[in-house]
Amino acid sequence: MNDRIYVLRKKKEDEIEVYDADNYSPQRFITVSSATKLGLVDISSCEQYVCLYVADGPDSCVHRLDLEANDTRWPVNDEPSSLSVNAQRNVLVTCSVARKIKEFSSYGELLREVGLPLDVVNPQHTVQLSSGSFVVSHGQPGDKVNRVCTVSEDGHLTVHSHGGQRGSDTGQYNGPLHLAVDDNEFVFVVDFINRRVTKLSATLEYEGQVVSPGKLSGSPCRLAFDTARRHLYVADNEAVEGKWILGRVLVFSV
Repeated sequence: MNDRIYVLRKKKEDEIEVYDADNYSPQRFITVSSATKLGLVDISSCEQYVCLYVADGPDSCVHRLDLEANDTRWPVNDEPSSLSVNAQRNVLVTCSVARKIKEFSSYGELLREVGLPLDVVNPQHTVQLSSGSFVVSHGQPGDKVNRVCTVSEDGHLTVHSHGGQRGSDTGQYNGPLHLAVDDNEFVFVVDFINRRVTKLSATLEYEGQVVSPGKLSGSPCRLAFDTARRHLYVADNEAVEGKWILGRVLVFSV
């Protein structure tokens, strides 16, 4: 947004680092002033409203920040796992434990709740396609089923799916945590444990692997797609004994 890249970092306090989108030089820091605890989990942006949205797990809310870092927040009333912004410039909040997608206006008005089918366990991230249907990644590393599926707009029907039993073979996932969709509605899936990024068609047919484990030093956990530059940004984090020690953002032309 605004020719800037916004990176959510977990340090002594959750903060957002801002970089130039062309030369990646650091610009400034933004602190989410109304966050009461560590535990901000995801970030998204909206060019139309020129603002950032940050999901806050401990406080079960979403923070909205403008470019002057003015911070307002609204309750989700369920713990949010991730965020995305749809074509209507509304905010989609995926709530893993509640197994719901909640759609809010830019200023926090709850527009609707979409319950997910029973076979969608531990939803991690949601993006909405131009058809109105939702692409949902679901399953954690300990779950038997890890996959990506397309769910009808009312949430009642699973239309397409890719993946299934947790594993490392082509067509399998082990921690599909986050999604990105390009302007042609190809879907990119970050696979946390398998340490790769998979590309799917809009109907979730396998297109190939766009980021292999050899290109990563740690485990990928978040994605973003820059339509203007056709860049895929991948958050690559390293952990020791369950604690994050190092993080970077990798940029791929796709």
